Amino acid sequence: MPDYNDTRLTPPDRPSRPVQVRAGSVPVREGPLPDARLATEALFGEILDVFEEQHGFALVQCQRDRYVGWVPLAGLSERLLAPTHRISVPHTHAYAAPDLKTPPQLILSLGASVKVIAEEGDWRHCLDAGWVHQRHLADVGVSEEDPASVAERYLGTPYLWGGRSGLGIDCTGLTQQAFEAAGVLLPRDSDMQFAWAGEAIADWRAPGALQRGDLVFWKGHVGIMTDAEHLLHANAWHMAAACEPLEAAITRIKTYYAEPIGARRIQVSELKGLAPAWKAGA
Repeated sequence: MPDYNDTRLTPPDRPSRPVQVRAGSVPVREGPLPDARLATEALFGEILDVFEEQHGFALVQCQRDRYVGWVPLAGLSERLLAPTHRISVPHTHAYAAPDLKTPPQLILSLGASVKVIAEEGDWRHCLDAGWVHQRHLADVGVSEEDPASVAERYLGTPYLWGGRSGLGIDCTGLTQQAFEAAGVLLPRDSDMQFAWAGEAIADWRAPGALQRGDLVFWKGHVGIMTDAEHLLHANAWHMAAACEPLEAAITRIKTYYAEPIGARRIQVSELKGLAPAWKAGA
């Protein structure tokens, strides 16, 4: 079960106040400096709890996955908007007007939550963001059926340590985004996903043991199976989200790093509704 005493998930023991992300995304860094290492990202519409401020940064805990870090204050708002829709494509533009020839105001990534307040033709006005094409939106109550299909939308997305947007993503950002779109919330890092999410697959190296949507783990890395033989993962070898034969990935990663440590299966149909995957047992 989760260890909420993990320093990555432990905020200060003091009062907090909620704020909401109003930038396309904000970096969640390990310290209150612009060059501190990126830990994760928070997307437009996410709620963060602020515990303190330093040098233009806020120490926050992300409400969605409990991750703690430092965020630039400039991307935050004290006004909390109740979302009606979420972005359903890896990234899209929010325009100044319901016209694709007008200047884009923000880039919004898959999973960003917005409040639609007006419609004009195929366009939807998202408060504090801009006009978004309706084909790039989904109702907040509607979940995807297949996490692997969501992951496939990120193919070719540049690798970014700590990234979880359509502009840059890392291995656990990819798996977290894919399952969250399907209504299942994964923890942020690979060790947490391996320890808490779903159930271990016995004899997973046996032919035919894996299936679409299964997660294969190394120490510090994870990918999602697109079928019994192919792995999709955001990785530093390709510097992108790429799909390749699992055995080829195992051979290469073993040469440079280590053998895989196991595989896990998450029963999405049993956890719909943004249930934390670790409640399924570990």
